[in-house]
Amino acid sequence: MSDAPQKPRRINFGVTAAACLVFVAAMVGASFAAVPLYRIFCQATGYNGTVQRAEKAPDKAIDRYVTVRFDANVGNGLGWSFRPDQRSVRIKLGEIGTMHFRAENLMDTASTGSAVFNVSPDVAGAWFNKLACFCFTEQTLQPHQPQELPVTFFVDPGMLNDVDMSNIDTITLSYTFYPATQPAPKPVASNATRTDNPL
Repeated sequence: MSDAPQKPRRINFGVTAAACLVFVAAMVGASFAAVPLYRIFCQATGYNGTVQRAEKAPDKAIDRYVTVRFDANVGNGLGWSFRPDQRSVRIKLGEIGTMHFRAENLMDTASTGSAVFNVSPDVAGAWFNKLACFCFTEQTLQPHQPQELPVTFFVDPGMLNDVDMSNIDTITLSYTFYPATQPAPKPVASNATRTDNPL
């Protein structure tokens, strides 16, 4: 009789341990899938200031200006520097603008990153259009390699008819690079003795 209560406890402990392992595995899998899942979600819903993709710009620009600011960030685990060439530009609605960002791998191993983006205020995402962009495309940089990353965009003149945008004259385009899902890079022997400052 004294042994009977112990069996359910052992079974419950095993079930709890298995559930914890499944939960941990699911969380690890979710972290690796964050970038592609974010892309799919934002493209489907337009959430969080996700901008539009356009095949061509409007036929002409109109005489109304907007300031576009640029923000660049690097997520944990990616040893890169990342910045825009300019902090902001002032362009007409419908005018094509091109901004160059610069990424550099500061590590002694090759690494791969993928960028996600958003626009603020969120309501501006409906009017901010990209013609070409490096976002969601994996970028592999060799040790200490710099890379120029352009983005070509315009702000739709239809913004003038949006009452929610009537008092907005500044839009911020923000990018964040995260480590891409790939095996850990191996050290490159030719750079093992590098002593100069990569900055």
